[in-house]
Amino acid sequence: MIKISDLRLREVVNIVDGRRLGVIKDIELDLEVGKVKALILPGTNRLMSFFGRNEDVIVPWEKIRTIGVDVILVEIHGFADVGHPA
Repeated sequence: MIKISDLRLREVVNIVDGRRLGVIKDIELDLEVGKVKALILPGTNRLMSFFGRNEDVIVPWEKIRTIGVDVILVEIHGFADVGHPA
């Protein structure tokens, strides 16, 4: 069993390109079925963050491959799949 507070401490890494996507900002839940739908990571668009707006990166639960002790490995082929421009 893993606590949400423990998940938020783990770095998320894309196994497709080795890119570090950051740490979990939030978790999207489906309360009707009681399951996690997606991990939400802070966006990395520097220009937009300068203006106080930053697009979040959404990683669907199906894209998670491994939850390790200190890292979460995801498989994402292009950021367009997760709500971030490619």
